[in-house]
Amino acid sequence: QVQLVESGGGLVQAGGSLRLSCAASGSTFRNNARAWYRQAPGKQRELVAAISIGSRTTYADPVKGRFTISRDNAKNMVYLQMNALKPEDTAVYYCNAGVYGGSYVPSDYWGQGTQVTVSS
Repeated sequence: QVQLVESGGGLVQAGGSLRLSCAASGSTFRNNARAWYRQAPGKQRELVAAISIGSRTTYADPVKGRFTISRDNAKNMVYLQMNALKPEDTAVYYCNAGVYGGSYVPSDYWGQGTQVTVSS
């Protein structure tokens, strides 16, 4: 069964840090671009950061300079290091495997999500 599994969410105070991880089952998605999305209550899911197979990255403006996406191809893992967290970063964060051309194009493969809550 093809799976993406997120972990690393939690409750943190504003200004704190968290590191999210996304594991892919077996060798699935090893040749895919990967991305992190988030969805806050009452809002649409939005792209946070994406990384190509060759580690080219893109970030949403609200997280530039604070978040860093990375990947370990040998372990088939993707990470999101989140620093200087703000209450507005509170959301469920999802991992996706897709295609990175001129921009990131998501697939229908999503993880179950991990909750990030930032208190003020």
